[in-house]
Amino acid sequence: MPYHRADTSAQADKLSGIVEESDLYEGFAPHVETSEIKTLDFYNQPKPTGKEPALRSYTEIQQLLQLGKKHIVKSILRENSWPINSPIRSQLWPTLCAQHLTKQNMLDGFYWEMVHQVFGTTELSEKPIMLPAFVDATHCLPYHLTATGRAVADRIVNVLGYDCPDITYSPVLYPITSLLLHFMSEEEAYLCLAGLVGSKEKTFINQTKLQHEVTWKTVMQIAKKHAKSAVAYFQRICPGQKLERVFMDWCWWILAGLPFQHLVRIMDCYFHEGIKVLYRIALVILNLFHKECQSNNEWSPDNIKNDIGNALIKFCKKIPVSPAKLLHAAFSIRGLSTQYISRIFIKTEMLLKSRSVLNSGSKQLIKSRSSDNLPTSQSQVNIQMMSHTLTIREHFGLPGTTNFIKTWTDRQFLFTLWSWLPVRITMYQPVLLYTTEEHGCSLTTFYVRVEQHEPTLLMIKTCNNEVFGAYCSSRWFERNVKDDKGQRQAYFGTGETFLFSLYPERAKYPWVGIEGDRDLGHSSELFMAADSKMITIGGGEGQAIWMDENIRFGKTDRCKTFNNPPLCPSGDFEIRVLEVYGFVGI
Repeated sequence: MPYHRADTSAQADKLSGIVEESDLYEGFAPHVETSEIKTLDFYNQPKPTGKEPALRSYTEIQQLLQLGKKHIVKSILRENSWPINSPIRSQLWPTLCAQHLTKQNMLDGFYWEMVHQVFGTTELSEKPIMLPAFVDATHCLPYHLTATGRAVADRIVNVLGYDCPDITYSPVLYPITSLLLHFMSEEEAYLCLAGLVGSKEKTFINQTKLQHEVTWKTVMQIAKKHAKSAVAYFQRICPGQKLERVFMDWCWWILAGLPFQHLVRIMDCYFHEGIKVLYRIALVILNLFHKECQSNNEWSPDNIKNDIGNALIKFCKKIPVSPAKLLHAAFSIRGLSTQYISRIFIKTEMLLKSRSVLNSGSKQLIKSRSSDNLPTSQSQVNIQMMSHTLTIREHFGLPGTTNFIKTWTDRQFLFTLWSWLPVRITMYQPVLLYTTEEHGCSLTTFYVRVEQHEPTLLMIKTCNNEVFGAYCSSRWFERNVKDDKGQRQAYFGTGETFLFSLYPERAKYPWVGIEGDRDLGHSSELFMAADSKMITIGGGEGQAIWMDENIRFGKTDRCKTFNNPPLCPSGDFEIRVLEVYGFVGI
């Protein structure tokens, strides 16, 4: 039976001001395992005396938002400790997130149309769904979702990735999705995420690796001022460890560490105010942990010095304060204004970007400007496009498979390959330029069909079923370009070129000069070479890939340019299929 927030409208207002009872689960969606959720106040606080102000209703908050009184709403959200099972959140959370929605033209049924477009059906698959590359597989936190709830979360994240191709790295997106699904339907959760991701005024969810790094470094800088004693204590008890390693996981103190009751109350405020709420919570956690370290042997220096980050998460799991006290402490921190946080954030971001420019320096033609090297969500579409023309279809040599893209493992191979491409390239649709199965085994035909395209992706399948290849950054036509003396250059290409192996080993072999500025010599820059008799990729004491003019035989050796092992065990190989892909629109 579908879950609609309208069904709980009356309950939301009715229960928003009453004392919580352990047998009430009206506030949770059907895909939640409620038996594990503690609905009683486990801090054994005294019963209400009747003098406390009544909890505010959804209708009151909705009216205030309609009048533009967001500041009053902020105070209400901070102060009203609605029960964990209160149905108010089935309406409150979608309304709070809707404030930030920029795509106001989303029509009814938009989400389900997207689901059908991505999956070909609106039925929920019983098989696992491959998650987008921006998801952190180690932190797909389901909280109290059932197996069906987890499958719904997987589907939402996939559709969001398809609709928002600019998301390249967002580890917290999945846990936020899971939390939303505890109190609302699938479609409502998607619309909430669309609002959080698309917000222009406030930051809720980081969407790139740069934003992720800037954020944890911002938390670290703020902590040095607002949790000074805690930071100094950590540095003192483990002087050999870098402080950065502690703060890189700051968001998991909250999302993976805190009890569910605390997390839900934090989300009440977060969906209205943004990520700064999490900053404040992180500071309180640091100060509380430092205080406990002084009085509790469980957190003595000897017990935590080897892994402070893990100790912090364990501490959060049994944090010694109630959700109300945690929030009160967080919002009592002075001098932590939005303007101050923004200043720190922008300064950190500029510093990281300047370092990136300095590191690339004189290698602008050699080193990829793509820093993340992660596939965007648009890659999923483009991989599907590639799969329709891929003639290397026999599951990279494994028997019993005739349709490449329809198996989980096959799709994994393609996503792995796509994750190695520069991010800007994954945004373009691949097109099959040349395949020996259709265009014949001729180097002349190869050049006619391929030489004007840049970049190109070569995939070789041998008669022994090995699969490997190369991403070639320059046009093959450059074999004809002459130098100042009128002579053709032997080698061409840039350091964005790389080798890869997909079967039986899966590995990427980038240019050896991609890191560091030391002079590696001429032999380390032998990227591509070609003439009427052969094609070569990689050089220096061997050729990584060499093919003859008939595109029938080849060999592979270790080479200095990529420091790769031979891409197939025997070194020599017979070509079963060669395919070359270009990218439309570049």
